[in-house]
Amino acid sequence: MEETLLYWSSQITSLEFWQHLLDSFEGLGPLVPILLAMVESFVPPLPLIAIVALNVAAHGPVMGFLYSWCGVAIGGSVMFTFWRRVVKRFFWRHASKYAWFRRAQKWVSNCDTSALFTLAMLPFTPTSFLHLTFGISDFDSRRYILTLLAGKAVMVAMMAIFGQSLTSALENPLYLVPAVALWVGMYFASKLFCRKHNLD
Repeated sequence: MEETLLYWSSQITSLEFWQHLLDSFEGLGPLVPILLAMVESFVPPLPLIAIVALNVAAHGPVMGFLYSWCGVAIGGSVMFTFWRRVVKRFFWRHASKYAWFRRAQKWVSNCDTSALFTLAMLPFTPTSFLHLTFGISDFDSRRYILTLLAGKAVMVAMMAIFGQSLTSALENPLYLVPAVALWVGMYFASKLFCRKHNLD
């Protein structure tokens, strides 16, 4: 039993598993890349950058970006709604007894829209933590979703540029230089901003 659980946990956290699964539904057209990007919202260990790069390689920079952004946006909205409409509504009294719950609410109260946009935009921000903390808070739902959509659009666009650079690098290795420079810069920017907001 334990070996079976370990096997399936390793499978669902691998990009190859989901790509193989979704390949069997290739006839669904745009749903395949969108679902692939959505999966990352439910299985955080999956590398979103690899998913976006895969979509860009398969569908081109424009459609790869649109499919990936739609998947990320839908997945994030679903997770936020789950925390807000299910967990907060039915487990509010029990959760409010815990210190982590009070700390999360305090953190949200000190986070304005511009900070939320930046956190959503940076690729190394723990997005699942954002959905949880804002979902169980009193932060306006509409403002959160709109800010999330805008921030994720910028983030996925940067990932699409990175993915396109990797594709172009197959013909000209020099394309790797701006791709790596962009990603390293975003990594350190994410770390600094997360440290400022006590997310490290």
